[in-house]
Amino acid sequence: MTASLSDRRGFLASAAGLAGTALTGCIGQSASSSDTVTLGVLEDRSGNFALVGDPKHKASMLAIEEINADGGINGKEIEVFDPDPQSDNQRYQELTRRAIGQKNVDALWAGYSSATREAIRPIIDREDQLYFYTTQYEGGVCDKNVFAVGPTARQQLGIVLPYLVDEYGPNIYTIAADYNFGQLSADWVKVLAKENGAEVINEEFIPLSNSQFGSTINRIQEADPDFVMSMLVGANHTSFYEQKASAGLEVPIGTSTAMAQGYEHLRLDPPAMANVYAGVNYMEEVPTKRNTEDGGFVDRYFEKFPDAPYLNEEAENNYFSIYMYKRAVEQAGTTDQEEVKAALESGITYPAPEAPEGEEIRLDGATHHVDHHMWVMKADEKHNVEAVANRVIPETFLSETVGCNLPKEAEETQYTPQDFYEEAG
Repeated sequence: MTASLSDRRGFLASAAGLAGTALTGCIGQSASSSDTVTLGVLEDRSGNFALVGDPKHKASMLAIEEINADGGINGKEIEVFDPDPQSDNQRYQELTRRAIGQKNVDALWAGYSSATREAIRPIIDREDQLYFYTTQYEGGVCDKNVFAVGPTARQQLGIVLPYLVDEYGPNIYTIAADYNFGQLSADWVKVLAKENGAEVINEEFIPLSNSQFGSTINRIQEADPDFVMSMLVGANHTSFYEQKASAGLEVPIGTSTAMAQGYEHLRLDPPAMANVYAGVNYMEEVPTKRNTEDGGFVDRYFEKFPDAPYLNEEAENNYFSIYMYKRAVEQAGTTDQEEVKAALESGITYPAPEAPEGEEIRLDGATHHVDHHMWVMKADEKHNVEAVANRVIPETFLSETVGCNLPKEAEETQYTPQDFYEEAG
């Protein structure tokens, strides 16, 4: 069974050290042979993104261990090439070249940030490497080699923003990180606000180096919005939640970044995260039977990694996408990457337990994205988390608005909401 919330907090003081520790064991790092399948798993276990990257690596190892124990993929054992990229994009580029050119990986999982994805995507596309990007992200990547299986901003914000409009009213104040992800996410807030009869009355973009939010909190209080949409990221921005609680700011906050990735509801003292609503496809607390039942995903993860501080959103994405790859290889009858891509593009519907976020998720072969089971997860004054809404949300921007159809037209493009929505300008 999983540890209690109070017991688990005892691990958090040493989380950074744990995140920087590489896993050891019997998983090798040799290139594929006729008897093995080699997967590249380049996820951050040290550096700035270790807090969110280490669970991605751990969940990947869990999936691989389970698959190998069950006979591998088409009878072939999985081997892994998994050096630590150390949250460094130049090192990511070097390791990606090595994974493809020297280790001949059959498929690659790599990177937390969109900046990392874009740093290695030219290498991926030049080599036509099968690549799974598993972080929740701003959306819009239509690329023949990339399977972006985390939820997009339109999916995450599309579950939480309408809920908050219905519950609290139409006036929205947006605060977001001042870089590509935050700016594009803020554009999606404006698009979704218009679609739901709401209005963004102000927006602020906060530099990643900023950790003082007194002026922002004052402006929010003066504007008196019905709720705030927060797309803040990183360690410095975490202080916003502590400072808003100290200032007595009790306005509801919707987010696509907090709690599910960096588990602020466990790391921060209450009531910092009180009245925060996260739009997510997965959190450790998602109340599906396959997630929380005895022997479920949470139990299996912490049985393998008893000192892990949290099982985050991206970890589940790594986990189910490795099983998704297994299914595609078995459907194709080969690890030939073009044939596996074609199998993935045929559309794979995936049941629990391999996708514990819901009873079923679906890979859209035309866009290489996933129709996720999305949740609104609310933290109370004591940081207990409960699900208050959930539904499946298809990824419609690429499929319906852009018209991305990769089996018919092999693109390598990233589209933005400003390309299609006047209100996003």
